Parts: sequence; C-alpha cells; structure tokens
Amino acid sequence: MTQARRGRRLLVVWGLAAALAMLIGTIQYVDHRRAVSATGGHADGRRLLPVSTEQLVALEIADAGRLHRFERDATGTWFYHGVHAATEAAHTHASDPTLAASIERAVEAFGRTRIERDFALERNGAAYGVASPEVVVLVYGARQSQPLAQYAVGHVAPDAVSRYVLVVGQPVVATIPNYQIDNLLALVRTASAAAVPTTATPPAVAPPRTAPTATRPAMPAPAAPIGRQ
Repeated sequence: MTQARRGRRLLVVWGLAAALAMLIGTIQYVDHRRAVSATGGHADGRRLLPVSTEQLVALEIADAGRLHRFERDATGTWFYHGVHAATEAAHTHASDPTLAASIERAVEAFGRTRIERDFALERNGAAYGVASPEVVVLVYGARQSQPLAQYAVGHVAPDAVSRYVLVVGQPVVATIPNYQIDNLLALVRTASAAAVPTTATPPAVAPPRTAPTATRPAMPAPAAPIGRQ
C-alpha cells in the first residue's frame, strides 16, 4: 500500500471518528436538556411552566367566571378543592382515587407544554383574545400564596390546532397546542361532575288532616195542632 493511499484511509477514519464524536455529543446534549427540563431547570426556554410539575402543589383554572382549584394533600395526592365563585360560599373537598389519577395525568401533560411561536404584545392583546380571556390558568409552588405563573388563554389560532396564551407580566403572546387547554377544560368538567352531591328527593308531606265539621241533624218540623172535633 502506497503512502498516499494510507493517508487517504487515515483521513477517512479520522472523519468517521469526528462524525461519531459529534453524534455522541449531540445525543448527550439533548439528553442533558431533557434532564434539566425534567428537574425543573430553566435551560429549556420553550417550556411554558417555570418549574416541573413535581414542584407544583396547586393548579387553578378560571373558566367563565368560576374558579376550579386542584391541590395536593399531605401525601402528594391530587384532589379537587371545588368551585369558588363570588356568589358561592360553600365548596367541596372531594377525595377520589380515580379522579386523583385523572388530575395527575392532566397536570403532567400540561407540564410538558412547549411554546410553539411567540409574538410581541400589540396594544392590550385584544386581537389574540388575551385581553379579556374566558380561561385563566394559575400554578402554585409549595408554601406560596402567590402563583408562580398566570396564563391568560386567548383565541384558537388560524391553524385551528394552536391557542394564543399570554404569560401575565410578560409583553409576549405565545402559541401552544390547543389540546392542552382542551385537556384542562375536560378535567374541569370531569371534576365538577364527580363533585355534584347526590341528594335524595324528600318524601312528599301529606297535608294535615282536619277533623270533619260536626253537623247537627235536621230537626223535624213541628206537627200541626189537632183541631177539636
């Protein structure tokens, strides 16, 4: 084998080694990004939530003026705290294993939401439907009375598969997959239906019985006097 041929083979081998090293480096970088995202880091700038779902203790969904709150109990199990509205003083604290699993799946799915596109906020965002949103989502961390983030949910985008969302406090409107919002609203319907108490219809109350009115028997008419013969 000539020296020139050996040189060409070495170049091919080095090129393959360099390509393999780049591929391994790329895979490691992607795995690192995923690991950081899973642990709640901020390296993934396209994630909608500021932290991982493991760090959330409460999720509120305001839908058409009614606030639905989901919380974790002391064991970390999700439950439906109930409906809160200005005209409603009472609310429910339902604990249901099936519902808890549904809540956890919905929260984890929402935690995977990624921003597709973003736009500079124009005026008050009325064109995107975020100025007067019908749906608002709030997420809470441990021992925090104020939400970690608030999301004003706007119109469905023209592509019919995305939804406009405003992260409250940021001058940017983003789009996320619309099915993520559909999932949350479906969770609200499921939880609301499960929390409706089943009340038995009270038995009909018979009207009070009244004693019959006593009637005096008719007195016979006096007999005509008998005249003398």
